[in-house]
Amino acid sequence: MREHNILLDAILGEAGMSHEGLAVRVNQLGQRDSLGLLYDHASVRRWIRDGTIPRGKVPDLICEAISGHLGRRVFPADIGMERSEDGDGTPLATAIDHAAAMWRNDRRPSQSDVRPLEGPAAAMPVFEWENPPDDLDVGRLGGVSHVDLGHVGIIRAARSRYEQMYRAVGGIPVRPRLVAFLDSRAAPLIKGTYDDATGRQLHRSIGGLTALAGVCAYDTDRQGTAQRYFFHALRMAKASGDRGFGGYVIALLANQAMYRGLYRQVIQYTETALRGAAGNLSPALVTDLSTLQARAYARMGDRSGCHASMRQAEDMAARIRPSEEPAETGYVQPGLVDVQHAEALRSLGDLTAAQAYAEQAVAAPGTHQRGRVHRLATLATILVGQGDAEHAATVGGAMLDLAEGMESRRISDRIAGVRNAVCAASDGTAARELSERVTDILGVPLL
Repeated sequence: MREHNILLDAILGEAGMSHEGLAVRVNQLGQRDSLGLLYDHASVRRWIRDGTIPRGKVPDLICEAISGHLGRRVFPADIGMERSEDGDGTPLATAIDHAAAMWRNDRRPSQSDVRPLEGPAAAMPVFEWENPPDDLDVGRLGGVSHVDLGHVGIIRAARSRYEQMYRAVGGIPVRPRLVAFLDSRAAPLIKGTYDDATGRQLHRSIGGLTALAGVCAYDTDRQGTAQRYFFHALRMAKASGDRGFGGYVIALLANQAMYRGLYRQVIQYTETALRGAAGNLSPALVTDLSTLQARAYARMGDRSGCHASMRQAEDMAARIRPSEEPAETGYVQPGLVDVQHAEALRSLGDLTAAQAYAEQAVAAPGTHQRGRVHRLATLATILVGQGDAEHAATVGGAMLDLAEGMESRRISDRIAGVRNAVCAASDGTAARELSERVTDILGVPLL
């Protein structure tokens, strides 16, 4: 099955044409050309929903119909019906059009999630990032906006602001605001006029904001949408020429694959990042990629692979200099390695060592609030496994104190997981109190 044709969907919205209106106009143009077409609104819906491309010259007639409404010439590539395959990866202009169309579509309150890509389709964007050809000139002419480095600075500041909001309150309330910013402020810039040097920085900054939108979508459990954001960010990373940033985006893809239980894909992604951006990855990013590898190996039962990746992570963590790190790796804070190692060792059944790492992670200073919630959840779960459910309930209470006010599917999942584990192991006072508090929190629906 082909991908949902977001380009056609978006350009119809821009033109103010209904599905029925487009079908009628295409039929009229076909009658002019003696084609005898009989399309209706359901036909247009299939073109969009299933990404089907009608035969013959119909795509050209669709372009002609839409061009008349927009007052400018529209080409098959603009409506997602370009059949030619050049074998050289996704052209940058096409990738940007797809990204902008996605931002526009994602602002719709009723916009549903899409199915995550799997298999070769999930590997191709990463392959294209790693392999030639590179973008020789990302400059753009003809856009309404004339972009300079001041605009780049605005995008960077926005990413920092939205990341702080995400850390404090979760992805559910932040995502619509961030997507609206991408559509209203970033899209006109990336489709504007700029030279190569400015364009590379612009793609780097908007790529960072796009990746964060993917993180927020992931946090709201819109996994297919999150994956698409990450793929768009990765294409912008290639255009920027910043291999380290590309490695960061692949780390996000690996983290998502870890959540989805695709452990071999985690290894594939992390190895690609470490290989494709060799010499350009910061110590914090290598640390994160190595901890992800350790957890994946542990889930696959590969003890030696897990321990080797754990050692690599610890070696690289000692080299981290926060002032020299890119903005995106700020999540690699003291204690992150410890909590990831705790999760890996828990999967291997080494609960005593896992508990020691989890306690070190909780005790680490300077951790943002969201990170502390996850660390307490890990410790509580390990304590249950150690037979200390009452202590786990107390730790769970501290977790709830920090999670108050956060709107996040991932945080809700962690809270429910701790509650279920504690209550399955104990019916003591602390466990009952924890259960009551969790019921109060999870009883409020997350929109």
